[in-house]
Amino acid sequence: MIAAASAKQSWSETAWGSPIVLNDTTLRDGEQAPGVAFTTDEKVAIAQPLARAGVTEIEAGTPAMGSEEIAAIRAIVDAGLPLTTIGWCLMREADVDAAIEAKVPMVNVSIPASGVQIAAKLGDNCELALEQVRRVVSYARERRLEVAVAGEDSSRADVDFLIKLIATAKAAGARRFRIADTLSVLDPDSTYALMARLRAITGLELEFHGHDDLGLAAANTLAAIKGGASHASVTVIGLGERAGNAPMEEVAVALKQLYGRDTGIVLPELENVAALVAAAAARTVPLNKAIVGEHVFTHESGIHVDGLMKDQRTYQSLDPNLLGRSNRIVIGKHSGLSSITTLLDELQLAASAEDARQILSRVGKHAIEHKRPVACETVVAIWRDVCERSLTNGALGSHGRHYRRSRRNRRRAAQALADPRRHRPWEAICSAACAKQRRKEMTSRCRVPTTGRST
Repeated sequence: MIAAASAKQSWSETAWGSPIVLNDTTLRDGEQAPGVAFTTDEKVAIAQPLARAGVTEIEAGTPAMGSEEIAAIRAIVDAGLPLTTIGWCLMREADVDAAIEAKVPMVNVSIPASGVQIAAKLGDNCELALEQVRRVVSYARERRLEVAVAGEDSSRADVDFLIKLIATAKAAGARRFRIADTLSVLDPDSTYALMARLRAITGLELEFHGHDDLGLAAANTLAAIKGGASHASVTVIGLGERAGNAPMEEVAVALKQLYGRDTGIVLPELENVAALVAAAAARTVPLNKAIVGEHVFTHESGIHVDGLMKDQRTYQSLDPNLLGRSNRIVIGKHSGLSSITTLLDELQLAASAEDARQILSRVGKHAIEHKRPVACETVVAIWRDVCERSLTNGALGSHGRHYRRSRRNRRRAAQALADPRRHRPWEAICSAACAKQRRKEMTSRCRVPTTGRST
């Protein structure tokens, strides 16, 4: 393994000038997650939105599994989607024959690359691994298949032997070599160093396939791309064996957000694709899942909400509009007084400063008791109770006019709850404020100078 100290985190010239292709393996490696089993219809139903999302390559399955898998892969091919359907194979002619039966135009043929894997599977015979690559890749090319060679456990392989594997694959006609961090032993520095060294010795397409046992799959994938990888193997919501794979949505958005690199992925489609895959896999997308989780753009903290209402840049770097989403504010234990008063204003419900503080206190207690955000109708019920208690206690004071209007306010509360069209949804308040801020910025940038000469 390359020492982390030797890594230099900067874009290689090759990496910067080349397009980045995301090869989605949700239907192959994703389906290898424990308990996940897609039907043919589900595979096609997942492939279609992947194509709409701009994915240009998918590993659709393992043809050697049998006739049902072959039929499922063939159904995807027959759907005529604008993407390349790839069959995953062991380095055997029989696997290639099964891929041909599935009608795929490309195969990914896997060979053990590390000493541990070669000893266990090939009797510690490295020359046998090289001979199999020569024989099977040539066999596939003779049958007009495009070929990628996958180095299983590449991250634990001797680098000199890995270089021999790549050269052998190229000589036999392969167009791509996959560096697989099968056991998730790399970090971003060592990933970059390994990929940069391999990129320096070959012009083949290089693909990185990362696993997430240490939570580093996405970061390692980015480092591999910086080091010269032209392709990245990913899955929707990181679905895959053990801890899963690099999540497609995280890699695609991070490349765009951090480096301005376009993968061709239609980012607003990511949420829908994630929901579909999660449903088919009987998995739940965590609320805080990066990019596609429900709470990614949800805010409760009073400090954060106050800042967002003034300027979205205070607590937001990733623009939800990039993903076809919007900010959402919820009321809860950490809400501030401004959140309460803004919500009441939106509902056209008057409250004194003292009442607003009481409402905030009651809201916090409700959130603690029920362990979830406080619904709008609950806030209204609390408002009504606080106002009625104030009336009962005769606390008119300087706010007498407000309390004399309490009957009308109660009618407004009932109307607000019965007819949501009378007011904007609370979730829209922050997005409206953010839009106002953007308009303000645009106006400032576009304002014609009042002094000086035009050019």
